[in-house]
Amino acid sequence: MRGKGFLFFPKNFAPATQKPIAAQKIEMEEKTMKNSLKKMMALCLVLALCLALTACGGSAQQSAAPASSAPASPTPGLRDQTPPPAAETTVYKIGICNYVDDASLNQIVENVRNRLADIAQAENVAFDIQYDNCNADSNVLAQIIANFIADDVDLMIGVATPVAMAMQAATEDNGIPVIFSAVSDPEGAGLVASNAAPGANLTGTSDYLDTNAVMKLIFAADPEAKTVGLLYDQGQDSSTAPIADAKAYLDANGIAYVEHTGTTVDEVMLAAQAMVTDGVDAVYTPTDNTIMTAELAIYETLAEAGIPHYTGADSFALNGAFLGYGVDYANLGVETANMVAEVLLRGADPAATPVMTFDNGTATVNTETCAALGLDYDTVAAAFGPLCTQVVPITTAESFSDLAK
Repeated sequence: MRGKGFLFFPKNFAPATQKPIAAQKIEMEEKTMKNSLKKMMALCLVLALCLALTACGGSAQQSAAPASSAPASPTPGLRDQTPPPAAETTVYKIGICNYVDDASLNQIVENVRNRLADIAQAENVAFDIQYDNCNADSNVLAQIIANFIADDVDLMIGVATPVAMAMQAATEDNGIPVIFSAVSDPEGAGLVASNAAPGANLTGTSDYLDTNAVMKLIFAADPEAKTVGLLYDQGQDSSTAPIADAKAYLDANGIAYVEHTGTTVDEVMLAAQAMVTDGVDAVYTPTDNTIMTAELAIYETLAEAGIPHYTGADSFALNGAFLGYGVDYANLGVETANMVAEVLLRGADPAATPVMTFDNGTATVNTETCAALGLDYDTVAAAFGPLCTQVVPITTAESFSDLAK
């Protein structure tokens, strides 16, 4: 026994170079737990990823479902609650041409547009409107009308006599309906056989002027007036009948008159100066577009000479004339649009549709010009009151839209 040696270690003894057995055991257990935790986390991550992929795949599959898939059965009564599809809208093409840029005619166009928009909504139709302004140029006017015809419009609207006459000539063969507006004397211009029965493809609204009413206003303001100047454009058909009526009235009452005319702004300015030289007591102009366009260039000349300018439309007064008398151009536009609707939507025949005439008896007085003439507005309004429906004061600076309010 002595030759062999045995070493005995306590149960928990470990060599000094190694950790204690107990510590090693604890470390092994910790590693095992950590590995198990990692495996569990990895497994959870894989499961979460699979669930996400499954959800995406389901959505993609659902998005890709064909549009023709049969819908679910409707809930009872749902069909009755769902409005039927809107009927196909009928579109009417309309060409509008204005003669010149002025307050009255522009007001007509604006109200035609607005009224047609209301009609379109109420009647479930649409109006495809083409608008242009020839600016008193006959060549441009002819081209505008030719464009309307080429575009195959269903109806034309001609604002002012020259436009209506050009449209009349251009539609004799094709028969396109024409509704005119602001034509002072449709019969005298040869547009219609009569206002009651136009007899062709044209009808519309007239801004016929009661010349005698204007003459009475002249003498209500100045009972001592001896000479009246007649200022107009001989080429304007709208002036022909009113000037003849003015002459007849003045002749019947023993009042002298002088005539001066012009076709351009320069000529109208010379004519106004001639009125001053002649010493007239007042100047009368009907609904003459040439004179209206030149009003801004002549109103001061007349006012400085103490000569009131009586005219046939409120647009003159807005441009400086002493007084404008005549129709409500906003209402003229509304009624023009109503006639368009009657022809296009209800099949009215222009040949048998009477021309509409208006006279609202409104006297529009430019208060600035009134003062420049040395007149008192209140006195003037009192003198005009018995002869008018109303007397409206405005200034040159006011816009037409302000007046319309």
